[in-house]
Amino acid sequence: MRYYDHLIFDYSKSGRCGYTLPKAAAPEVSTAVPEGLRRASAPALPEVSEVDVVRHYTNLSQMNFGVDTGFYPLGSCTMKYNPKINEEVAALPAFAAIHPLQPVETVQGVQAVYAGMEQMLSAITGMAYFTFNPCAGAHGELTGLMIMRAWHRSRGDMGRTKVIVPDSAHGTNPASAAVCGLDVVVVKSNADGLVDVEDLKPLLGPDLAGIMMTNPNTLGLFERDIKQIAALVHEAGGLLYYDGANMNPLIGKVRPGDMGFDIMHLNLHKSFSTPHGGGGPGSGPVGVAAFLKDCLPYPHTEGQQDNETTGSSAGCTQRVDLLTCGPFDPQKTAGRVSAHMGNFGVILRAYAWLLTIGRQHVREVGPIATLNANYIKELLRDAYKLPIPSVCKHEFVFDGLINDGAREGKEGATTLDVAKRLLDFGFHAPTIYFPLLFHQALMIEPTETESKETLDAFIDVMHRIAAEAAEDPDILHAAPHACPISRPDDTTAAKHPVINWADLQAE
Repeated sequence: MRYYDHLIFDYSKSGRCGYTLPKAAAPEVSTAVPEGLRRASAPALPEVSEVDVVRHYTNLSQMNFGVDTGFYPLGSCTMKYNPKINEEVAALPAFAAIHPLQPVETVQGVQAVYAGMEQMLSAITGMAYFTFNPCAGAHGELTGLMIMRAWHRSRGDMGRTKVIVPDSAHGTNPASAAVCGLDVVVVKSNADGLVDVEDLKPLLGPDLAGIMMTNPNTLGLFERDIKQIAALVHEAGGLLYYDGANMNPLIGKVRPGDMGFDIMHLNLHKSFSTPHGGGGPGSGPVGVAAFLKDCLPYPHTEGQQDNETTGSSAGCTQRVDLLTCGPFDPQKTAGRVSAHMGNFGVILRAYAWLLTIGRQHVREVGPIATLNANYIKELLRDAYKLPIPSVCKHEFVFDGLINDGAREGKEGATTLDVAKRLLDFGFHAPTIYFPLLFHQALMIEPTETESKETLDAFIDVMHRIAAEAAEDPDILHAAPHACPISRPDDTTAAKHPVINWADLQAE
């Protein structure tokens, strides 16, 4: 019997019991719960034995793909490896058992982590201050734009409502700007896949609030004209926002603050090795230049520090005598963006990671991620279309297969087919159909944690898939062949999802 072929309800037999709870000391439902809130009938729960429950959910867990089970070719975007020591640190009772409403005097250790993390991220990025309140990357984007808007308004410059985004931008950039009540204007890319400076110039003016950029951009290419772009935007009175989603190759090597950026967010799950996926947990701390400090959301940790360093391997943190939240100017601050100071467990994991690798070795992260990406790119460009052949950073984008097997009326293999076929060989699919600059986009980003042997195995499989596509694309059309589910109707699944047992029974 394969337990993943069935729902837990399929093992239910009337009277079967896996666990017996002790008799509750609470009063009877008839007196404790108002009549309007009581069930008309007992909940339809499955009646199963303990062994069936254990086997069922253990088998379901083995159907999941995670970075602990195989290679994620979109690692720096979604699933960068998280060392297990980080999990141990986050699970320490002194951290795990705290409550966000405790008096600040009782959580000085937590506050010291915030202060130490702020110092390290500031040293890495060139920003002066960080807030950890945002609970995810997109939340960080929104917070950064709120800071941008608050700064303009604090100076009485109410007409600055326009935000420029490149045509290669992450989709969250224009979405965040729109949610913030700002108008989005697109600047085009040139033939090299970089921001077209000549297309940018006419967009600048007195209505400019700022520009949002990712560097390297979504094609994995470093924006070589960033200093010129920064000068033009600043001259027009706007601010530069750095989308930190692609910070992975720059860690320890290049700082956004030195490029001219005024505001930025970081995805701790992308660049600083904290777990992510399935919607959370996340953390999107936002850093700002010194002149924007008063615009940070509240609460914000303020520390009184002495000159005695802790001797940390990162060389950034200092002993904190007391930390408080505030003060803040209500006429300047972006306001409150979350109930508390962010997802502390995620921040703590990133803090442990930085302390573990230290100042010296953090400089190795970006170059190795860049080396791994270029290694894969160069060894696969004989089989996959490479629209922009430049040296990339941590990621690159193919535009489908060179030979997709389309002939004599036979449908050729697509990027989706390649992604589905990868699952048969134990690899997760990379990002597909993004960025929108290419019709058959396939983005690969291996991160610095993968060995040469893993990369070679992935390259071999990609070559095998390319050969299959050229010879018999139907193999790819029907993939995956070795998974519990092959090709569901994605459109129907999105529009009419079956999300519970009752819906399934009704079909």
